Amino acid sequence: MSPSLSPDRIRQARAFAAALTPGQRICITTHVNPDGDGLGSEAGLAHLLQAQGIHAVVTNPSPTPERYHFLFGGLPGVDRSHEAVKELRKADLILVLDISDVGRLGMLSQTVQDRGVPVACVDHHASAGHLPEGPRYVDPDASATGELIFQLALANDWPLTPVAARALYVAILTDTGAFRFSNTRPSVLRTAAALLETGLDPEQIYLDVYANAPEGRARLLAETLQTMVVEPDAGLAWVTVPPGALERLGATADDLDGIVEVPRTIAGVRMALLFREIAAGRVKVSLRSVGEVDVNAFAKPFGGGGHTKASGLSLEGSLAEVQSRVLGAAREYLSGNGSR
Repeated sequence: MSPSLSPDRIRQARAFAAALTPGQRICITTHVNPDGDGLGSEAGLAHLLQAQGIHAVVTNPSPTPERYHFLFGGLPGVDRSHEAVKELRKADLILVLDISDVGRLGMLSQTVQDRGVPVACVDHHASAGHLPEGPRYVDPDASATGELIFQLALANDWPLTPVAARALYVAILTDTGAFRFSNTRPSVLRTAAALLETGLDPEQIYLDVYANAPEGRARLLAETLQTMVVEPDAGLAWVTVPPGALERLGATADDLDGIVEVPRTIAGVRMALLFREIAAGRVKVSLRSVGEVDVNAFAKPFGGGGHTKASGLSLEGSLAEVQSRVLGAAREYLSGNGSR
């Protein structure tokens, strides 16, 4: 069965696309430390817009990780993240993907707010945020932002080329944990099938994304897992990135991808956490859950958020202080069954 959209979603998708017209200076951006969904959605959308005669550039607050460079291979000059501020200051429209809060744009946040142009958004997160006014195409039930970009193409009859399809497939593949997570619904698999029907090689995509890691990633995984602590009675497990490990091992934040999933696989664990110092006096916490535990609700009082089973937050304080505060709250949260 082919993917289909309700009349209401078609109307929304067409209204969103109507705001994107030839001749505009469009900047596409996503969150700090972009992941496969953010980058795949950007590359896929850039291909789709180019086919409609609309030129857009990618202006991210962080460089594209090495393993995702292949997504922009057919888009020469499109990834302008190295001069994002300059490009954003010329933009007629800014298109934010995979986030709904301007704060997630890091050093670009103020530039986006000050530009004074419409800020469009395509996102699938449950957490509400703040962005300047502009068109929206949002659905918290979607598996990935890449799935929403596919819907835009479907509703507006935009031809789906293999290079655009590959980028959107990467977006969905990475945000569903290679189709393992609970967001892998029947509609997701129908979308993936439609993308594969353009002639994609799923094994090659797997090799590009998951089997092309630098040695430092494996060593980072080994060192981080050595820190693992499990509290069976609480259903809690956590790991800590050793301070300075990324620099010492020649690794990047992208090389942390998936590590927090390891403690989540332990029998009886209902919440898994990864702690990492991201700056002097600030710690980032990645959260994952099992069953009915809602880590999005858990993260909200700390100013974080995301999805029910995958969220994050960051707090000021030393590593020890943040761990004490967050783990204490997690124990209390889980004792109340982990839902709010």
